[in-house]
Amino acid sequence: MTTTVVRTRADAAAERLPGAFGIGLRRGALELRQFFRQRDQVVFTFAFPVVFLFLFASIFSDDVEGAGITASQLYVPAMMAAGIMSTSFQSLGISIAIERDEKVLRRLRGTPMPPASYFLGKIWLVLVTGLMETAILLLVGTTLYDVDLPSDATRWFHFTWIFVLGLTGCALLGIAISSVPKSGKSATSVVVLPFLVLQFISGVYIAIDTIPDWMLNIGALFPLKWMCQGLRGAFLPDSAQVLEQAGGWEFGRIALVLGAWCVGGLLLCLLTFRWKNRRDG
Repeated sequence: MTTTVVRTRADAAAERLPGAFGIGLRRGALELRQFFRQRDQVVFTFAFPVVFLFLFASIFSDDVEGAGITASQLYVPAMMAAGIMSTSFQSLGISIAIERDEKVLRRLRGTPMPPASYFLGKIWLVLVTGLMETAILLLVGTTLYDVDLPSDATRWFHFTWIFVLGLTGCALLGIAISSVPKSGKSATSVVVLPFLVLQFISGVYIAIDTIPDWMLNIGALFPLKWMCQGLRGAFLPDSAQVLEQAGGWEFGRIALVLGAWCVGGLLLCLLTFRWKNRRDG
């Protein structure tokens, strides 16, 4: 009788334990609290693309010939794409490498928390910060640079799936590249350099029609170029299509490439992610 009661209570307690998704939500809330407590990181994360948008839009503000837009308007969706990649790829690549170096991951792996919950927490972090970054850039673009919000549901639909696929693919790439740095101290250099190069060859800082084709072809292998192109298609008039390498928005190809990076990024994470440094065995 006593044994039965004990088993019943144990079973009831087990049923009350949150699953991996519930723990992931709690982990995400913790990640967000930790992020917003670091005020310098918050200011840098959200201000960096806004400052660059202001600088480039102020320097290059003339009308773009034959496109029906100004150079300032051209920079807004490009900076939005860079902001999405910054809050996902760059943020996760650096922070996870530091957590691994400080043995935070090793300690978490020794707890009952499912590994999936840790990654869910990171996804919640990049989702919230990515939405906030995009909202800030949209506010700046619409108030200062005459960028019009989409007037039909189709363009909002394009914006939504580009945001989701782009954020997911870049977040997975960030998790994968976090295993490359040998230490937390070298993580910033390892992650920021390829991101900076991609911004120059993907149409963020330099207009697509002025970048050599061979550079564009290299940029086309990565998601940032397609995110820039897709967001231009969502927020700029169709007359701006003439600036694209293929002369069109190519939403189908954008979906294919970003979807492939989501799958490829997941495979890279499964193959490369480590809970401890190489020197720890």
